[in-house]
Amino acid sequence: MRGATKTPRVYVVTGANRGIGLEFARRLALRGDRVIATARDAERARELGALAVRVERLDIGDIPDIDAFARRLEGQPVDCLINNAAIGEADPGVERLPAEKLERYFRINTIGPLLVSRALLPNLRAGRDKRIVSLTSGLGSVSQNQSGGWYGYRASKAALNQLVRTLAAELAPEGFTCIVLSPGWVKTDMGGPGATLTAEHSVEQMLRVIDRLSPEDNSKFLDQRGRRVPW
Repeated sequence: MRGATKTPRVYVVTGANRGIGLEFARRLALRGDRVIATARDAERARELGALAVRVERLDIGDIPDIDAFARRLEGQPVDCLINNAAIGEADPGVERLPAEKLERYFRINTIGPLLVSRALLPNLRAGRDKRIVSLTSGLGSVSQNQSGGWYGYRASKAALNQLVRTLAAELAPEGFTCIVLSPGWVKTDMGGPGATLTAEHSVEQMLRVIDRLSPEDNSKFLDQRGRRVPW
């Protein structure tokens, strides 16, 4: 396990302008790690800009934007990529669910994180830890879905889980550790005020999990405490 007194690492955190992503950037910077934090509108991300981090524009739903981001990071080793950027809200039910909304969920929550991971593979290969952590959700667990609802969010996160598991198998021979990590039910714009965890508490727990990751954890679905979640 790596403590804060060890050599600083380089983290890329997507969707860091608010909520969980902002808290990741804040905590990592405070403990002395180098952070490259992204936001769709970097100029308006004032809280993020006030931190000791490098802020970069990135819309993970835009392929040219992902390519441009990777070019700006060319030659920069990255130890850990945290795919945090996502969208999610309750839907109106199957009869009134727009197809366009479903497509957007998959573009942002599923395809985007995979394409960012692919674009940064040269950076991650040059890093020391070779970690790709993609934030998922308990709602993405197929076997635990007993209540229905949240069609686009559930399906896009379940698909993300499968893509990460596939990526983990492909990159395992290179010593990568690729996992999906659920932050729990967090009080953010997405989670709402009734959630059980603050962003601070969730990120504190998740960083403990990330810090102790090893190649033996490759392809796992974990919650914020490091416990296995059923697929």
